[in-house]
Amino acid sequence: MKASDLMVKCLEAEGVEYIFGIPGEENLDLLNSLRGSSIELVLTRHEQGAGFMAATYGRLTGKPGVALSTLGPGATNLVTPAAYGQLAGFPLLLITGQKPVTHSKQGKFQILDIVEMMLPLTKFTHQIVSGNNIPARIREAFRIMQEERPGAAHLELPEDIAAEMTEMPVLLPTQARRPVAEEKAVAQAVELIQQAKHPLLCIGAGANRKLTCKTLRHFVDKTRIPFISTQMGKGVLDERDPLFLGNATVSAGDFVHRAVAHADLILNVGHDDIEKPPFFMEPDGVTVIHVNFYGAEVDPVYFPQLEVVGDIANAIWQLEERVEPQSHWDFSYFQKARAAMDAHLLEGADDPSFPMKPQRVVADVRKVMTSNGIICLDNGVYKIWFARNYRAHEQNTVLLDNALATMGAGLPSAMGAHLVHPDRRVMAICGDGGFMMNSQELETAVRRNMHVVVLILRDDSYGMIRWKQANMNFPDFGLQFGNPDFVKYAESYGAKGHRVQGAEEFAPLLEECHSSHGVHVIELPVDYSDNDRILNHEIKERSSQI
Repeated sequence: MKASDLMVKCLEAEGVEYIFGIPGEENLDLLNSLRGSSIELVLTRHEQGAGFMAATYGRLTGKPGVALSTLGPGATNLVTPAAYGQLAGFPLLLITGQKPVTHSKQGKFQILDIVEMMLPLTKFTHQIVSGNNIPARIREAFRIMQEERPGAAHLELPEDIAAEMTEMPVLLPTQARRPVAEEKAVAQAVELIQQAKHPLLCIGAGANRKLTCKTLRHFVDKTRIPFISTQMGKGVLDERDPLFLGNATVSAGDFVHRAVAHADLILNVGHDDIEKPPFFMEPDGVTVIHVNFYGAEVDPVYFPQLEVVGDIANAIWQLEERVEPQSHWDFSYFQKARAAMDAHLLEGADDPSFPMKPQRVVADVRKVMTSNGIICLDNGVYKIWFARNYRAHEQNTVLLDNALATMGAGLPSAMGAHLVHPDRRVMAICGDGGFMMNSQELETAVRRNMHVVVLILRDDSYGMIRWKQANMNFPDFGLQFGNPDFVKYAESYGAKGHRVQGAEEFAPLLEECHSSHGVHVIELPVDYSDNDRILNHEIKERSSQI
């Protein structure tokens, strides 16, 4: 068969459902091979949007999402999604075209060394130089992408190789079992946990796996040890649980940090150093047990005393089987911290002022979203408010990026989430700056008849950086801009546009949009004037009083 046909069959064998992207001349053989396949092409308006959609598919399913581009400028537009998937641990395959490699037609026109470019951004990158190599290269790419820690891979398919004939068979996926933690390490961990007086569980990005969720739930139910989470570990366990002490969102001084400072042992599950740790270690300080698929990467603030290395779900299951609740465990301070945090988070939740305060925005979104509804956050100061104030009820219902922390991913991420979970409420939450970076994907969403609600928090500036600018005593300069009429802008794409003109309108409008099929865009003016008072000063003062 033709090499491009073989490549599509290999992708089908790996369970690929969608390919997101924009084909070019160099992809035409592959495009034609897709025409009769079970894989659906999702034609986007920008390669970056395609990459974010594919990465979100990988994030939610555990199976690599696939993005496609042509050579040159199309391939360079995938650099940010490659970094997004690689840094955050989302399985993502990027396929790019290239001019013929067996003969030259156009000299160096549009030709860049994309394989070399992708080398520091992916776990695996390779130029396919023979159709006979396709099955092995596809299988290896998928193996590496899904192996812990997951990440991005890149394959370049030159147009003359795509047109070759080959007789190579498809290589089918194989099952692999991860090694389990060594028994002595588990026994030592059990002893340390039971000897502690104030043990605390910290849930990080690597714990965000389905089996790990289940075993952690059993572990907490049995031991009743309180827990916190990092931003990328948010929602692994239901945050309505009275044992939940908060999300590590701000740098220091929050109620979470007071609880951490009180702990004498931290069971740190799934730590990933792409995130700021919620605690800084001292040589004679708290005891930290590192539970992860791989050993701890030691740095000046993280050097755990014990490492339990192996499959996380199995390690937690082993701990749950052997750890017994101890009468000397004392969680009273943690309970006070939780009560104080709950009281603080309620403040401002019904603030009637307009433009709306972020506390009210978060509270109203939480009221309207179902337990399994998915919010997809772009990057801006509102991400801090949602990570801190919004209680996640289920795993992967708050999709935020605390790794690359790129702007422009909110809308494409919501579109990817809708394709994976078309029966759930899905919502993109974007600042006006981040939304405009990939707003053209509204056309894709409308064309594909998606049901997605897009909330644009409008402050006419790059608000996060403007806040930092003020905090660092710089003059207010260079960060304000104008905006289009977002209602008319949405309608020009065929979406439904809405504008909130009073705080009391917001929640009913949000419910109406989620209940009515289609692409809905809501413009909401927001007031961030309390950022400094609350996030820099008040939480430190209030938490110090526990």
